[in-house]
Amino acid sequence: MGQNATVEVLVTPSGRRLAMEDDIRSGLTSNPKSIPPVWFYDEVGSRLFDEITRLPEYYLTRAERAILAERSAEIVDQAGADTLVEIGSGTSEKTRLLLDAMAASGNLRAVTLLDISEEVLREAASELGERYDVEVHAVVGDFRSHLTKLPAAGRQLWAFLGSTIGNFTPPERGLLFTEFRNAMRPEDRLLIGADLDKDPARLLAAYDDAQGVTAAFNLNVLSVLNHALNANFDPSRFEHKAVWNTEERWIEMRLRSLEAHRVEVSALDLVVDLEEGEELLTEISAKFDRRLLPGELAAAGLTASGSWTDPDGDFLLTLAR
Repeated sequence: MGQNATVEVLVTPSGRRLAMEDDIRSGLTSNPKSIPPVWFYDEVGSRLFDEITRLPEYYLTRAERAILAERSAEIVDQAGADTLVEIGSGTSEKTRLLLDAMAASGNLRAVTLLDISEEVLREAASELGERYDVEVHAVVGDFRSHLTKLPAAGRQLWAFLGSTIGNFTPPERGLLFTEFRNAMRPEDRLLIGADLDKDPARLLAAYDDAQGVTAAFNLNVLSVLNHALNANFDPSRFEHKAVWNTEERWIEMRLRSLEAHRVEVSALDLVVDLEEGEELLTEISAKFDRRLLPGELAAAGLTASGSWTDPDGDFLLTLAR
C-alpha cells in the first residue's frame, strides 16, 4: 500500500459471508429461484468478465470508454469537482480518464473508492495514489448500504459507471437514487452510466456471445456457491440462457436446469429441488430511454444537468445534482 493510500473496512470477510448466506437462502427459496449477480465475481468470474468486455459482441465497455475518452474534460468542467468518488470501483480502469482530466485541470484533490473486494481495492488505491500523487481513501463496503459512510470532503464527483444501474428493477433504482441523494451534498455531482435501448438481437448477442465466454461466466457462479457454501451444484446439468424481456425492457440471464435433480447447500442446511427446464435468474440488465431517465432521477430528488453518448448512440452518461 502506497503512502498516499488508506483503507477503511466496513465489510469484513465474516460480514460478506453473512450477506452471501442471506442472499442465496432468499434467492433459492423464492419462486422463481434466483442468484444475485453480486456473487459472480470470484477470481475466475472476474477474469471471465474482463474477457467479456473485449468481445466483439459486447459493445458496452467500448462505448462508455469512448465517451470518457472524448468528453471527460467537459464532464469534469461541468461537475466542478476536486474529488472523485468511484462507486463499485473494481480496478478503476475507465475512471482514470476522468482522473486524467481532473489532474490536467489542476483540480484533483483526492480520490475515494468504494468496492466490496478488499484485495482489488488495495491494489487500485495504491496504483492511483502513486500515479496522481493525491490522497486515496479506499472503503471496503457495499454501495447498497454504505454510501452515507463515505467521507464528505471537497467538491465531489460520484462516478457510478459500467451500466451497473441496469442490474436493478425500477423500484430498486428509485431506492438507490434516493440513497445517492441522501449521501450527496448540494455541491456534489453524480455521473451514471446507462446502456440505451436498441435492437433486441444485438442485445442478446452481447449477453450470449459466439465464443461462449458469457455462458462460462454465468455458469461459474455455481462453482462460487460450491466453494463458498459447500454446495454440490453440477454446472454440466445447467445451460446458459439470455432472454429479452420485451415488457420490462431488460435482458435476463438465466441458468436452465437440463434435468430434474436435487442440490444441497450444506452451509445453509438447504435442499433445493429443481425441475427439468426450471430456470435460475442470475441477472437483469435494463436498457434505458434517454428521454425517461431524467424523470427517474427527478423522482428521487436528483436533477439531470448534462448527458453524453458515444458516436453510435449506444451508451449514455448522465450528470446529475
